[in-house]
Amino acid sequence: MHARLLSAPSPASTAAASSSSSSSPAGARRPRRASWKPRGGPASAPPLSLRARASISMKPAQRQGGGIPPVRGVSETVVGVLGGGQLGKMLCQAASQMGIEIVILDPLQGCPASSVCHEHVVGSFSDGDAVREFSKRCGVLTVEIEHVDAATLEKLEKQGVDCEPKASTISIIQDKYRQKKHFSKFGIPLPDFMEVDSLQSIEKAGEMFGYPLMVKSKRNAYDGRGNAVAQKKEELSSVVSSLGGFEHGLYVERWTPFVKELSVIVARSRDGSTVCYPVVETVHKDNICHVVEAPAQVSDKIKKSATGVAEKAIKSLEGAGVFAVELFLTEDDQILLNEVAPRPHNSGHHTIESCYTSQYEQHLRAILGIPLGDPSMKVPAAIMYNILGEDEDEAGFLLAHQLIERALNIPGASVHWYAKPEMRKQRKMGHITIVGPSKTTVKSRLDKLLQRDTSDPKKASPRVSIIMGSDSDLHVMKDAEEILKKFDIPVETTIVSAHRTPERMYDFAKSARDRGVEVIIAGAGGAAHLPGMVASLTCLPVIGVPIKTQALSGLDSLLSIVQMPKGIPVATIAIGNAENAGLVAVRMLAANDAEIWDKLTKYQDSLRDMVLEKAERLENIGWEEYLK
Repeated sequence: MHARLLSAPSPASTAAASSSSSSSPAGARRPRRASWKPRGGPASAPPLSLRARASISMKPAQRQGGGIPPVRGVSETVVGVLGGGQLGKMLCQAASQMGIEIVILDPLQGCPASSVCHEHVVGSFSDGDAVREFSKRCGVLTVEIEHVDAATLEKLEKQGVDCEPKASTISIIQDKYRQKKHFSKFGIPLPDFMEVDSLQSIEKAGEMFGYPLMVKSKRNAYDGRGNAVAQKKEELSSVVSSLGGFEHGLYVERWTPFVKELSVIVARSRDGSTVCYPVVETVHKDNICHVVEAPAQVSDKIKKSATGVAEKAIKSLEGAGVFAVELFLTEDDQILLNEVAPRPHNSGHHTIESCYTSQYEQHLRAILGIPLGDPSMKVPAAIMYNILGEDEDEAGFLLAHQLIERALNIPGASVHWYAKPEMRKQRKMGHITIVGPSKTTVKSRLDKLLQRDTSDPKKASPRVSIIMGSDSDLHVMKDAEEILKKFDIPVETTIVSAHRTPERMYDFAKSARDRGVEVIIAGAGGAAHLPGMVASLTCLPVIGVPIKTQALSGLDSLLSIVQMPKGIPVATIAIGNAENAGLVAVRMLAANDAEIWDKLTKYQDSLRDMVLEKAERLENIGWEEYLK
């Protein structure tokens, strides 16, 4: 890998060279003196000779007959990437595993991707001349940032250059108002929006949409920049000024009172086939993605709706690659599209560790025409935490490295450090992905990483729910909670009557999975309908505990449970043995949780040791003394 300058930049291209990599918008990134430098390392390579330039700039088809050995990887096509930020870096890492050669175009010599790409060409991806020259060395051209020269890409396509996704898609995405108009034409659900170009028009929008009113820049808006909220009519003038005025290009959206922000990564191959990654929830802090939870804790109906909207949106665009579709989930369970990124995305970082095919490998597969990979998760749960700059310069680096040091002691945690030389507040410097057997586990590990107080068991989402029809059953059902607490499994215990509170029972059963519950233990008293009724309302496993009654000593409850109709299974154990019900729940969870499995193994060993100790004592002292 080496870096070199294409040519002396023109004044126009010099201005363009300040454009950002994938972590900031165009115009926000300028080469500055690094406040922190790695120790040692080779100096930057000098500019190449004309002969070297000519040999490297040959296209893949020319490489075969030119005496240069081809790359013996998954594909011999050279991939050119416009942008060398963290997304480009992770794209290069995926390419390295597949034996795919990547060259990047980025204005900063020390950009994150420069250390892992095959070649780094120093030049602005917003400079048409630089992009045109760069394209000569590539078999396919793609982007890791949408703030590129779309007009040049369109001209290159007409000249036969293979760009994925297409220039038309990049052009649509670059202008958020145009993006909204495009998706509206294809029937994609969106918040209400309209263009504004004067104080009169924006006041009219405020009358139509009400307040608060979201005001957005059409172009170069990223990570909350380029967006502002007017809480009332009197704030409109100052909000417009803060965004550069109407001449900057503005539009407004009706305020969306969403309950969650979701995201779906959609991959489309060159033949038009698509695959979708599991729906994730994104948690933002100061308008910047802070945490991503995978999979999203929403109903299957919401997941299906979100995936449908995302796939329909991407099918309306042109070109191959990975696309990120950001969505709003409203209070009435509607899915609205927020915006689309035509590239790998922050909300897909977790896929490196959590999915069979990472979004980066998938992007390469898509643009090269290689069969798309399996996007499903290979672990039950994952959480991604962005390492954002908490302070400037060395103080910020110190805080980040302290966080990384803690992460290295967290089970299932993987650290990705982008190696950006300059630290700024709120700048994306890296991320940490934590995988585990359950959403509760990965959240608990994140709390430990962030040194958050988790001593209160009520703060943890329950993995097991214990229910009963009456508090008279509590003396039996408490044994299940006690055994679950021995294994440090978050549990909730409550009263849900099938006959006296059917609405509560319905709401409980329907919401259990979305709240993180994985197993339900239901006490069955006299009528014994609770376990079966709950099992008919959820796909979660239900364990029924027959409880001894005065009339039939619990036999009626046991027979009721074991005679459930086909299709509505309820497991059961001995009458009154809630402790064993708790252990059955522990075993269910242990099947996919190594930590619980280890604890269960030790528990089994302790039972064996207890029996062996009793046997040895009996043999040594005899039964008469033993019974004393």
